[in-house]
Amino acid sequence: MRRHSLLLYVIIVAGFLVRASEQYRYVVDGDNGMLRRFDGIGAISGGGATSKLLRNYPEKERNEILDFLFKPGFGASLQILKVEIGGDSQSTDGVESSHMHTEGATNYHRGYEWWLMTEAKKRNPSMQLYGLPWVFPGWLRQGGPAWTPYANRTKLVNYIISWLDGARDTHGLIVDYIGVWNERPYDVDYIKMLRKALDERGHTRVKIVAPDSASWQFLDDFLKDPQLAQAVDIIGIHYPGAQSPTLALRTERPLWASEDFSCHNDIAGGGCWARVLNEGFVGGFFTGYIAWNLVTAYYDHLPYSRSSLMTANQPWSGHYEVMSPIWMTAHHTQFMEIGWRHLPHGHGAGRLSGNGTYVSVTSPDSRHLTIVMETIDPRNAPCFYPMPNYTVAQEQSATFQLKGSLKEIKELQVWFSHLKFDGQTSVLFKRMPAIQVVNGSFSLTLLRNTVYTLTTLAMGTKGSYPPSPTPQPFPLPYRDDFEGYPESAEPYNLSPQAGSFEVTQSSSGGHGKVMTQTVPEPPIDTCLPLRMTRPIAVLGNSTWSDVSIGVDVYINKPPEGSTAGVFVAARVPSGGCDVMYADGVYFWVSPGKQELALTGNYSKSAVYQVKTWRLKYQKWYHMSLRVQGRYVTATLDGSTIFSVQIPLVQVGRGFVAVGTETFARADFDNIVVTNVKFADFISIDLTLYSWTNTGISQTFSTTVLVCSLTCMFLIIW
Repeated sequence: MRRHSLLLYVIIVAGFLVRASEQYRYVVDGDNGMLRRFDGIGAISGGGATSKLLRNYPEKERNEILDFLFKPGFGASLQILKVEIGGDSQSTDGVESSHMHTEGATNYHRGYEWWLMTEAKKRNPSMQLYGLPWVFPGWLRQGGPAWTPYANRTKLVNYIISWLDGARDTHGLIVDYIGVWNERPYDVDYIKMLRKALDERGHTRVKIVAPDSASWQFLDDFLKDPQLAQAVDIIGIHYPGAQSPTLALRTERPLWASEDFSCHNDIAGGGCWARVLNEGFVGGFFTGYIAWNLVTAYYDHLPYSRSSLMTANQPWSGHYEVMSPIWMTAHHTQFMEIGWRHLPHGHGAGRLSGNGTYVSVTSPDSRHLTIVMETIDPRNAPCFYPMPNYTVAQEQSATFQLKGSLKEIKELQVWFSHLKFDGQTSVLFKRMPAIQVVNGSFSLTLLRNTVYTLTTLAMGTKGSYPPSPTPQPFPLPYRDDFEGYPESAEPYNLSPQAGSFEVTQSSSGGHGKVMTQTVPEPPIDTCLPLRMTRPIAVLGNSTWSDVSIGVDVYINKPPEGSTAGVFVAARVPSGGCDVMYADGVYFWVSPGKQELALTGNYSKSAVYQVKTWRLKYQKWYHMSLRVQGRYVTATLDGSTIFSVQIPLVQVGRGFVAVGTETFARADFDNIVVTNVKFADFISIDLTLYSWTNTGISQTFSTTVLVCSLTCMFLIIW
């Protein structure tokens, strides 16, 4: 234990005798030509709705979370914030509202990205802002194919420029970078038109990043089209695996991993991120890195839960978790600024003899140096996407020789992390004794799965606050009448998976503020092979089984030739694009069809019962749905409509939800969700169903008397 302790805490002096069999010397030369500008490290809010639950955290905890993300010299100290330009449709694990549901009707108060950018800038005025669309409102498809925004490029340009205008004129935010379309086809003519419009309409400093996808095919068009090359400032690639082709260097443009990481934010995920931040430059000359995603402020069991730098998805309790990727980021961002310069390969960057990597950056005046070394073994910390694979030595020795102007350095501050994969507690971002540099030289022993930052900067902090509150399950009963929100706000805790749900003033009287589904037509989404067919927003806990949801609904009369309806649901097990295939229990009210329905899935293909019912548009109804084991009860205005026993295989767990049958306007008010427990005696009309290879079939109907668990179960024929 004593030997490992000494190695772990890196007691380093000049000439330190290492245990490895051979000593390797690495040159760090500040006068051998500087290679590429360091462009910063950041993270993505969006793609989609990843910051949904952050806004309604208690103020104290919310500010602490924001400090860990953005405050310089405290936590991750992020330098770039990339946000989704909301497009009214599913973009991974939720929907972000567009600033323009319909052409020309702008609203710069929807969503939470404006707020988040403002908070980031408040903590770090030098924060670089970056906008990218994932999906688009449906009106942009006019005159062209159904699922592309390029049908009318002029409209698309105006749409993006209007978002930049709103950021600047309404929120005082100057956006630094704009992307094309996340991980979907780029359009050369559109990129050129966008650059021209940016220059002509007051956004000359905004730089275009392209293609924002995982394909390098864009390089061919870039290199053969001088106008395209002039329009694009940065080559942004997703998940490049720390490698770039030779053609990339011919562009003479900065290379960014404009989306990377996507790992679970445990110790292994932190190890992957440490590798990305070093190997990206060593193997691919990347100078900017952006993690997806910023913070898991969305429900567990939505897609890619906890694939983020930290977790904050319990605003009701105030609990949050600062995870290892925060501190792997800090190893870089607290000791180098945008505009510093990478030293060349062989003169400050490269691979270590026992595997692992090192990179060196210097300040523009060459007065300061930061070296970051990592020895993370890919077997312990695999990345979500392929990265170079190798085995890292258990111990390796290294001697660094500083040359040129750097030779005058006498001391380097040390920050150290040791990631443990054997159940022991990891050491994360610990300040160690300084290294004394003698005649420009120092030596050290590097253990496997460690990260070291050596720097001339006498700064850096492992920020901390008292532990956050204890985690708690989603609280029941839950009620929301929407009166406490400003208009256009997105209600807290409701997580849209299709469509946009925002607070409006009721036009029908007697209801004050309501929640309204506002997207009028199917958007341009990216779910494949099917498209989102109807709006839905989930709420609560994915483990709920016995639960009741009630809500007042008002269905606006749709345009001539179309229909509209609403639903409430329980046991919805999934979100993202998979919500299209979600089972559960769904109660539908459809005035256009004059029917009520109870189904076993979102797609309405598994029908339990349908009843003809006289219904009206523009009338308030109260819907409720109660599920308990196999028993389901649905009521409308207090009258029982359906009382059924569903197949045992259909008894699941999931969120509660509300939604609309089509992309049409409808109002919701007074949502109430409660936990269901057996009453002493409940008399219900019951229809039994069985599950067959061809679907659901009715077995028999009856009336039952359900008693408490201590009673008998009586069937009255």
